Amino acid sequence: MHTNQLIRERSPYLLQHAHNPVDWRPWGEEAFTAAKGRDKLIFLSIGYSTCHWCHVMERESFEDPDTAELLNRHFVPIKVDREERPDVDRVYMAYVQATTGAAGWPLSVWLTPELMPVYGGTYFPPADSYGRPGFKSVLARLAHAWATDRAQIFQTGEKAVEVLRRVLAPSTNGGGWFDEGELESGFYAFRRTFDVRHGGFGQAPKFPRPVVLSFLLRYHARSGNPEALDMVLKTLEAMARGGIHDHLGGGFHRYAVDERWHVPHFEKMLYDQAQLTAAYLEAYQLSGRQRYADVARGVLDYVLEGMTHPEGGFYSAEDADSVVDAANPKVSGEGAFYVWTQDEIRQLLGEPAAEWFSRRYGVKAGGNVAADPHGEFTGKNILYEACELQELSAGADAPEDTIREALERARATLLEARGRRPRPGCDDKLLASWNAQMISAFALAARVCGEPRYLEAAERAARFVLTHLSEPGTGTLFRRYRDGEKAVPGFLDDYACFLKALLDLYGSSFEPEWLRLGITFGDQLLARFEDKESGGFYSTAEGDPHMIVRSKDDYDGAEPSGNSVAIGALLQLGRLTGREVYTEAAGRALRAIASRLRAMPESMPLMLAALDSWLSGGRQIVLAGDRHAPETQALLGVIRRRFLPRYTVLLLDSAEIRQLLEECLPAAASMGPVEGRTAAYVCEDFTCRAPLTDPAELDKLLK
Repeated sequence: MHTNQLIRERSPYLLQHAHNPVDWRPWGEEAFTAAKGRDKLIFLSIGYSTCHWCHVMERESFEDPDTAELLNRHFVPIKVDREERPDVDRVYMAYVQATTGAAGWPLSVWLTPELMPVYGGTYFPPADSYGRPGFKSVLARLAHAWATDRAQIFQTGEKAVEVLRRVLAPSTNGGGWFDEGELESGFYAFRRTFDVRHGGFGQAPKFPRPVVLSFLLRYHARSGNPEALDMVLKTLEAMARGGIHDHLGGGFHRYAVDERWHVPHFEKMLYDQAQLTAAYLEAYQLSGRQRYADVARGVLDYVLEGMTHPEGGFYSAEDADSVVDAANPKVSGEGAFYVWTQDEIRQLLGEPAAEWFSRRYGVKAGGNVAADPHGEFTGKNILYEACELQELSAGADAPEDTIREALERARATLLEARGRRPRPGCDDKLLASWNAQMISAFALAARVCGEPRYLEAAERAARFVLTHLSEPGTGTLFRRYRDGEKAVPGFLDDYACFLKALLDLYGSSFEPEWLRLGITFGDQLLARFEDKESGGFYSTAEGDPHMIVRSKDDYDGAEPSGNSVAIGALLQLGRLTGREVYTEAAGRALRAIASRLRAMPESMPLMLAALDSWLSGGRQIVLAGDRHAPETQALLGVIRRRFLPRYTVLLLDSAEIRQLLEECLPAAASMGPVEGRTAAYVCEDFTCRAPLTDPAELDKLLK
């Protein structure tokens, strides 16, 4: 069996390609030296382990000996895991978007030995088809051009680098100050693309993009605009009902290929679970609908059961593809683990449970997938909520409670049967920023749901990051951990998300350790990534000679941008500690991005949420009293029931935290219990109202 240099890597994606006949090399000095020494173009292929079309291109091209021979003879092939190296992916994805208008993975880019891009695209079929060039044709054409017209290739590469610097390099002309008009513009931008019928934004394919929901919830809290809340609730409800939601095991798939959220792309990403958990919990706080809290619990329980390392960190993803038939493990298909025939359900459940389950979840004898261009779901059913319990009860002439209990038993039976199927592959690397997002989600759930086990999960994962993804005591983070190895210096989003996670942990536990660590990592974020001259934050630290552009990422897509998270977290840290260095850096970053935010608010919804926080000024609620006292818990209950994104909450209940906070907030020195009872001090810009001890009075004030 052929083995290439990827066999020495830790990335599951790179290891998937370690036995291709292609002589893959990992991104690094050895590969670049080889390209220069052999005088060859580089073929750069970027993907990730759970990517369906990455698997397709591997089967069609990278496992084909003839294609591999062509690649090996004329090029130096390099493989990159986009999740380990988002910096590399960001630069060359920007090039492909700028030159083709396309985006996605696998990303295929040809580079000069100096790493200048000269041609690129996404998935290439093996042969010419439907007017699209096949992979072999592209390889032959580029090999010929390199041999006969090298000057033109270098000219193309130099122009590409100039374009990338304009697109990705920071602007030095800030846009001044903001007002609420920017938030209004953002709301109307999303209102224009909202799908009134099915929820979500835009047409198929439908992506969750929780950052949009986060902004709209905050916009509603500020403005009282009911339309903003309605857009969020309708989207969350449609997703919870749709096939994108795993109705048996919990959690959400990556996106839906149709407009009604029915047919998903079946991979499950950790960052989706984290962000959607937060969206459902915040919607629960605003609406009071238990349904949303239940969905969030289902996501968290799925993560704890299926995506958690024995020491507490969280794995990256589960694959879209899985083995179709255990007797033939080489044949896999998308979603095979999740879909059902009606006969399978009848055999497992019997009647009337099978009939009730089929009506509730849209199961049909011939399958329920209408749009199936590749024939992957013929005769299969993707579960979705097709009718309400009340409707099912009326049609079945049975009490709702009877049907509800039968459906709960049915789900447990099917989940147990599904567990005997070959499970999708797990990408078991652990990434700092994704773990941090999940820590924040568990910390929020601990507050909103009052679940100690969620706080325990958040704290275990934070200690995992501190143990395995950082250098103790230095505030230095690494990007990835797997099989005992931490690797790749952390990027802006790693530091920003972990800073936010630490502050969220403090807000759930009030343990001073998390706040002290937040100060350490906040200082490191500023030292490593801030653009001191123009404002804002670079995505990478200085010193990587192989990055042709040092970019600033501000696009809030499936994942939030590092700049948006950093600004929000620094504002939070500044308001917890009273240290202006953090809030001033956040303000400089907002001003640096102002013109782009005004021009394209729909591309930066989490930046709009950070702006909302900035415009709101510093608001604190300080509780002075024993955390275990019933009156303290009663006051905390009032605070945690409400959606209060513009407040930071502190607890003065120990000498250690009082000393820490008095260093930061001189006003804390005069705060204490009132007549022996825990008191709540509601402050704005460190000017505080008279203390309150009655939960009802605090609730009235916070309204």
